Amino acid sequence: MNKKSTPIEEGDFYLSEKGYKIFTEKYHLKRGYCCQNKCKNCPYGYNKNT
Repeated sequence: MNKKSTPIEEGDFYLSEKGYKIFTEKYHLKRGYCCQNKCKNCPYGYNKNT
């Protein structure tokens, strides 16, 4: 799989109460693959137990 950098645009993330970037489902779909980091808005349904 070719993992290239995906530019971040408006609407691709929001900030948590602690100031961390949380990527949206829109961004994950634009990126096109699951990074397997258990992202909050992952549209790919990654579960490390399966």
